[in-house]
Amino acid sequence: MLRPPTIRLAFPPRLCDLRLATCDRIDGPSRPDGSAVAGRGLQTLPRGATGRHDRMSTRKGTEMGSAPPAIRIPADWDDVTAEWMTAALAAAFPGVKVRTADLVLRDDGTNRRARFALSYIGEQGPPAVFVKAADPAHAKLNAMTGGLFNETRLFSTGVQLPLEHPAAYCALMDEPTLDFVLVMEDVTIRGAEPRDATTPMNPDQAADAVRSLARLHSAFWGHRLNREDLAWVQPFAAWKGMHGIETGLRRVAETVPPAVRSLTGEQIEQMWVTYVGTLTDGPQTLLHGDAHIGNTYTLPGNRAGFLDWQVLRRGNHVIDLGYFVQSALTVDDRRACESDLIDEYHRALDLPAEERPTRDGIWLRYRASVAHGLAIWMATASADGWQRPEVSIPLAQRYAAAYVDLDTAGALDALA
Repeated sequence: MLRPPTIRLAFPPRLCDLRLATCDRIDGPSRPDGSAVAGRGLQTLPRGATGRHDRMSTRKGTEMGSAPPAIRIPADWDDVTAEWMTAALAAAFPGVKVRTADLVLRDDGTNRRARFALSYIGEQGPPAVFVKAADPAHAKLNAMTGGLFNETRLFSTGVQLPLEHPAAYCALMDEPTLDFVLVMEDVTIRGAEPRDATTPMNPDQAADAVRSLARLHSAFWGHRLNREDLAWVQPFAAWKGMHGIETGLRRVAETVPPAVRSLTGEQIEQMWVTYVGTLTDGPQTLLHGDAHIGNTYTLPGNRAGFLDWQVLRRGNHVIDLGYFVQSALTVDDRRACESDLIDEYHRALDLPAEERPTRDGIWLRYRASVAHGLAIWMATASADGWQRPEVSIPLAQRYAAAYVDLDTAGALDALA
């Protein structure tokens, strides 16, 4: 692991900088483009109960009583009491006292996720919050691939991110036990619609998203990423043992093009390894790292936001662009508008002329980037424990179609 369990977290009043709930409040404006405002604050994570129990169900929350205890990582959703939530919200909403914290929704994937409805004594805070915590079944793998604590580390820096993303009110992490919890804004209160494979974006929403990615990449392009507060961000690198590709391929075989059906799991994995090896070539930037449709939401006015920054990396910018576009649209919509979306992204890159990548260079890397999505989602489609089949199978199919449409094998040869 990269850091000891004592962590520094910075919090803005609106958009997502993660911090411990007991730090001082940070005053300052949020920005119209969604960029976060840096803050301050120090806290040492207390050693709390970090065991997990698979016994969560919808329940009524406890009522607020005495002063809130020192905040700890809850062992179970039943430990998220009114007192605990009061402490978690104290930095963002000073003086609020939560009366009840009711668990109203659970939706687990590679992490455990829940929504709590809140009521208050006196001064009001948010009517609901979204809470994310480590899942013991996936924590070791997430740690192995370097994605368990990145979200917390990113927002501990006070780094400004120039795109729409949720506010966070509390972040706790304990590295030795591979445990964390995040209490975040429920973006649906602002009219957001979380997206996944069952709810693809329209082209206008996708265009807003690629402009957002261009702003992110421009802000940290090349030497702009050479800063002490981001020195811990790791390069994108292939991990060993991409298990399940062969099984996933068999599962979707009848619904993907023959050129994909004829591939072996080993061939798909090798293409992925080859592609990921190109991500350290050329200018590096800050990457979302996991920008598929399931980590996005849309807002009124065809605006788009990105959440779940746990796979944050440094590397070549086009992996974010390709992984997003090839997943976010139906196959027909992608075919109809992907060239325009590449143009939109290229125009939105705010870089000096001598640093701007060429449109042709972006297009070549975009074609090659399918190798990433194809491998990841064939592996994910191999079992329903990672994602629901109605999510994983359509995404595997979309990347399979893009593999043929974009001649990914030829693009990889050209990059090699």
